[in-house]
Amino acid sequence: MPAPMRLLSRFLSAVISACITLTALPSFAAEPMGRVRQSLDHNWRFTLGDPTNAQAPGFADTQWHTLNVPHDWSIEGAFDEKNPTGGAGAFLPAGIGWYRKSFTLPAADKMRRVAIEFEGVMANSDVWINGFPLGRRPSGYVGFRYDLTGHLRFGGGAPNVLAVRVDNANQPASRWYAGAGIYRRVFLTTTNPVHFPAESTVVTTPKVTAAQATVHLHSTVTNQSAAAQTKLTVQFTLISPQGRVVQTTETQPQHIAAGKSGAFDADMTVAQPERWGIDTPRLYRVRAVVRVAGAALDSEEIPFGIREARFEAATGFWLNGQNLKIKGVCLHGDAGAFGVAVPLHIWESRLATLKSLGVNAIRTAHNPPSPKFLDLCDRMGFLVMDELFDTWTTAKNPYDYHLYFKEWATRDTADTIRRDRNHPSVILYSVGNEIRDTPNAPLAKTILTMLRDTCHQNDPTRPVTQALFRPNSSHDYDNGLADLLDVIGQNYRENEILAAHQATPTRKIIGTENGHDRRVWLALRDNPAYAGQFLWTGIDYLGEAQRWPTVGAGSGLLDRTGRPRPLAYERASWWSNPPMVHAVRRVAGGRATPADPGFEPLQRQPQTFDDWTPQILASHDENVEVYSNCESVELFLNNKSLGMQARPTDASPRSWKVPFEAGTLKAVGSNAGKAAAEHMLHTAGKPAKIRLTADRSALTTDWNDISTITATVVDANDVPVPTASDTIHFTVTGPGAIAGVDSADNASHESFRADTRRAFGGYCVAYVRATGSAPGTLTLTVRAPGLSGGSVTINIAPKENLP
Repeated sequence: MPAPMRLLSRFLSAVISACITLTALPSFAAEPMGRVRQSLDHNWRFTLGDPTNAQAPGFADTQWHTLNVPHDWSIEGAFDEKNPTGGAGAFLPAGIGWYRKSFTLPAADKMRRVAIEFEGVMANSDVWINGFPLGRRPSGYVGFRYDLTGHLRFGGGAPNVLAVRVDNANQPASRWYAGAGIYRRVFLTTTNPVHFPAESTVVTTPKVTAAQATVHLHSTVTNQSAAAQTKLTVQFTLISPQGRVVQTTETQPQHIAAGKSGAFDADMTVAQPERWGIDTPRLYRVRAVVRVAGAALDSEEIPFGIREARFEAATGFWLNGQNLKIKGVCLHGDAGAFGVAVPLHIWESRLATLKSLGVNAIRTAHNPPSPKFLDLCDRMGFLVMDELFDTWTTAKNPYDYHLYFKEWATRDTADTIRRDRNHPSVILYSVGNEIRDTPNAPLAKTILTMLRDTCHQNDPTRPVTQALFRPNSSHDYDNGLADLLDVIGQNYRENEILAAHQATPTRKIIGTENGHDRRVWLALRDNPAYAGQFLWTGIDYLGEAQRWPTVGAGSGLLDRTGRPRPLAYERASWWSNPPMVHAVRRVAGGRATPADPGFEPLQRQPQTFDDWTPQILASHDENVEVYSNCESVELFLNNKSLGMQARPTDASPRSWKVPFEAGTLKAVGSNAGKAAAEHMLHTAGKPAKIRLTADRSALTTDWNDISTITATVVDANDVPVPTASDTIHFTVTGPGAIAGVDSADNASHESFRADTRRAFGGYCVAYVRATGSAPGTLTLTVRAPGLSGGSVTINIAPKENLP
């Protein structure tokens, strides 16, 4: 094993062994009838390297680390300029890892069907059960399942051994940080031989008005028993967002021969439906039950939304009869310190921040997200462009998905569409991003036709797009490729896609990737046909770093800790509805620091600062910009008015040249002559203490539950010191642990798994997780040389199991 891997292995052994409590071998009990879906996340054994015969049931794995999944082992490693992932993979380690899991099944399950479901394994996974090879999946983004029936042992004394080999050793394999390991959840499902196949129940809403909606229900039932089944029916029960039964219907009985399947359909009419929308993300549920002679054989419950979404060539996007602009951002799948194994609360917090800025849509750049992420978008009211591929047959990196596209693209597309088609948040499928096959028009059109048709076959209700790249150069608008799309998407060059629509007004158009500039927003605002845009990006991400020492890309509205940048407030002044105002200093050239060299496009050198603490405190002029959606803004310095400005029609910020004077800068936004919002900046003194703020005061012990605690260096008057870079030490007492530490510094090489972090921009964060099983409290304490420390206490509630 190479030296870096040995170091990482020793690190994992020390940290994980300290944090994970060993439990007894799990035994999954099953009801005599019906479906049982159990989490298989706990107590895996893991090792780096490629030991011989590790798939064998009797292989000795007692020296391996014990851990829970989701797990990203790459994020736990050290940054190194020599790591083969390079800047694309954030200079983090790659290699081969093995996971093994032992479990028992009750003897009563011997006549049932048993399947294992992986929501995501990065990447090139091979899976065995009791030494039997189940298969390989190269994509790390597409979930998959294997039927274990016929390869299992039953009874408490007969353990089963699941083995997973994960291989991302060949690098670079991605243009951004993709992680490594079983980084999403794992489930074991047992059913009767007569059951619903996975993801076969589909709910659509073909007719929706405020007065009435038609809900169409479709299920497939498979008979994997040895005998024919007669008088099989499916009972559908519709449940309202408040949990009450709306209505129940049962299909006509069918005869299904052994080894065959049957389709069951039904329609329901809902009066005055509670429609799903970005401001009213109301979710119904449908419970489907397979019945024979009155007995239930299988059941499942599907959340869905009643909504009508469509694109129009002349007027863009419509949702429930309302014409609205899609105000979106692109997101990669990592979240700083967590890598790609991201707890749901982290996503929930970040999405809430984006929504407060006026963002209403997410593009999953450039691959399918976790199904739990889509669940969040459903519940929080985000529109989603569900993207499938970054490459087709032409490479962007030597070991990327182009190696597998011809063999796997159709299956990966179908599996993803079938998984995601009941999510009301999903309004559009994208089958490619900046695809390099397009200069070869015959090849590209053949592939695009196949991908589009596969989407339509598995979900005829949603349109298909593609993020075209320089289509004028590859003649996509001239050779017919663009017009194979239901909605034409293009990255950047807004004038080109608008010209393409003007040339052919029947084209439906959307911006699939766009910059932050004001002219880009005006292109959307002032052109009704332009359905929407997706900014690159919503949040900073790891990877796509051109040169060491930078390890992440800094193009986000939010930095890597989830804090809005100044440009986020400019976006809020254009996109959000509640009155807002935000003042910043604009500095030509920005503030250059060794940790933020600003020499690459995705690592932005800051030019705006939301502080009133310039580097030079002597008399000089400062350029102040104020972002606001209010009718007028008045600026004050130490209570002296510097004048009032009306809202410009061209969406430009309101600007003042201000002679610097230490104290308080205040911007007040007014509507109809009344103050509606204000924002203040204060001049900071010398660093004096650390202020702690927690985004939540209570936790459960669920893996997804995290408290983000921000440590801000402030002066004696509690004013943040924006230039502070003190190293802050974190300590947890009580039943909890530090899940990670981070800052906004995209050139930091500090470990995410340490108990210290250097402040950047005056702050850093610690992520805290509860441990144990009993209620109690945990306390996070901070200290730094020369500063007064502090502590914050988090209550721990009984564990709540998330689905």
